[in-house]
Amino acid sequence: MIRLEIPGLGVREIETVITDYTGTHAFAGAVRPGVKARLAALARQAEVQVLTADTFGTARGELAGLPVAVHVLTGERHDEQKRAYVLERNPQHVAAFGNGNNDRLLLKAVRDAGGLAVAVDNGEGCALDAILAADLLVHGSENALDLLLDTDRCKATLRF
Repeated sequence: MIRLEIPGLGVREIETVITDYTGTHAFAGAVRPGVKARLAALARQAEVQVLTADTFGTARGELAGLPVAVHVLTGERHDEQKRAYVLERNPQHVAAFGNGNNDRLLLKAVRDAGGLAVAVDNGEGCALDAILAADLLVHGSENALDLLLDTDRCKATLRF
């Protein structure tokens, strides 16, 4: 578990990380080594779940060998699928990462439940609705994941 103590916001206890892949942690379908190392480090503290439409078809291969679960979404309305997925867990204890319109409902559900919702611009842009649904916007997936690996960074941004 990852414990975030944020003055004015309270304590957040993160048991699960639920994250998008394409555009959030991958750029043009590829994940940088620094992201892989951070995902592995997070997985030692919390369960890591990757929910993705996998636009480039690279998620399983890029994340192979990491202690993360990869769920490739099919069909339509990935935004609703992602929200339903997080609502089946305890969103109060989730940190969610995303960048696209299909992440907005995931981010909003986590933020509204009292978890931590992070919009990530990893170079492919970040949808405005994803930004508005999040607690904060971070440039670069390494910086976003570092919020949980070095919790003082999160505290400095979100404190009142």
